[in-house]
Amino acid sequence: MRSQVQGQVLEPGEAGYDEAREVWNQLIDRYPLLIVRAASVADIPPVLEAARTTGLPLAVRGGGHSNAGLGTVDDGIVLDLGQLREVRVDPATRLVTAAPGARTGDVDAATAPYRLAVPLGTVSTPGIAGMTLGGGVGWLVRQAGLALDRLVRAELITADGEQITASEHEHAELFWGLRGGGGNFGVVTSFTYEAVALPDPVLGATLYYRPAQWRRALAAFERWSRDLPDALTSILTVMVLPQHRGMGDEPWLLLRCTWVGEDEARGRALLERLSQAAPPDEADIGPISWPQWQSAADALFTVAARGFWRNTAFSRMDEDALDTITAVAAALPGRGTSIDIHHLGGAFARVSPQATAFPNRTARFWMAINGYWHDPSEDARFTAFAEQAGAAMKRLGEHGEYVNFRAREFREPISDLTRRAYGEQTYHRLQQVKREYDPRNLFRVNYNVVP
Repeated sequence: MRSQVQGQVLEPGEAGYDEAREVWNQLIDRYPLLIVRAASVADIPPVLEAARTTGLPLAVRGGGHSNAGLGTVDDGIVLDLGQLREVRVDPATRLVTAAPGARTGDVDAATAPYRLAVPLGTVSTPGIAGMTLGGGVGWLVRQAGLALDRLVRAELITADGEQITASEHEHAELFWGLRGGGGNFGVVTSFTYEAVALPDPVLGATLYYRPAQWRRALAAFERWSRDLPDALTSILTVMVLPQHRGMGDEPWLLLRCTWVGEDEARGRALLERLSQAAPPDEADIGPISWPQWQSAADALFTVAARGFWRNTAFSRMDEDALDTITAVAAALPGRGTSIDIHHLGGAFARVSPQATAFPNRTARFWMAINGYWHDPSEDARFTAFAEQAGAAMKRLGEHGEYVNFRAREFREPISDLTRRAYGEQTYHRLQQVKREYDPRNLFRVNYNVVP
């Protein structure tokens, strides 16, 4: 392997191995036999050949931010693409091409000078590869849909080493599967997106509510959110804010909104309507550049921590739903744990459910409960909360789970979990794609679709 690749090759016991094997979620502690840090796309085929020849499990790592730890594996090979971060922008066509190790912040930095953006999540640190292949719910979800909705072309290397291009016109069924089906079908070496135009600056707002105000604020938000233009996207967050914010140890409800329309006055008027219906305890509203807004919440998400995620899609925010949401919020075990409720609709909802492999296009909201902590002695307490919160969320839930918003569980075959996440119809269609492009299941360290 060392003679076949230009990148770094690491084995157990070598300097740098322990650092290289670490992943973002410190609950995941794996010991690969080999870690290959690719220096270029040319390093990928030899790694795939080694995995095919030996039968060793292969984990493909992009930005390395998989909460489920899908970028590593015990007693196998890790292909780390994290050094491949180039982003190219064609402002005339609005096409943005990114390498598989690029982060959201890399794309934002490249597109912002042209007043363009690709819908990539809600913070700047995650990798774009896993995000796009799984979905990509972010601050432009109502204006431009998911990250995968803006993908127009993907170059990839298949299990047998073939280099192909997938788009609406080439390998169209594979292109369908890539948009939501994760890393089941090959190693994507290049993502090309169609960006959207944005004003510079955009309008950002955060309204803060103490616990006594939560129910009123949620009810007001439910009414307000029913008739909004696509240019306004909102996320409801409940969390104990970082200590440096000086806002105490009790949880706050944050109603975060971004307006990406050209008419700033209209955006301010809509936000004022919400503020009048539910006056916040504190507020922060004003113009902000797109890269600044995308990175504004980076500090809220701990780096290199132990973590869990649970999620559900739902549409009703009636009294029963408010009871469930506020009960889960009140039980947050402390700083580092949060609830996010993403307001959907708009461009996201106008995509046909059959157009991509994303599991649910009809829900009004997508709720994620996540936790981050550092002390292993806290594992049981935080995990217990995750289980209790997950059970409560099932009362609200509709069909489908978002694979990027969950931690992998090992209490059942991963294919059973995958089948539930996508639903029978989508899963069977994904299986057909899998049988054509990866019939021997080389790419199985993921939310696996079994051929």
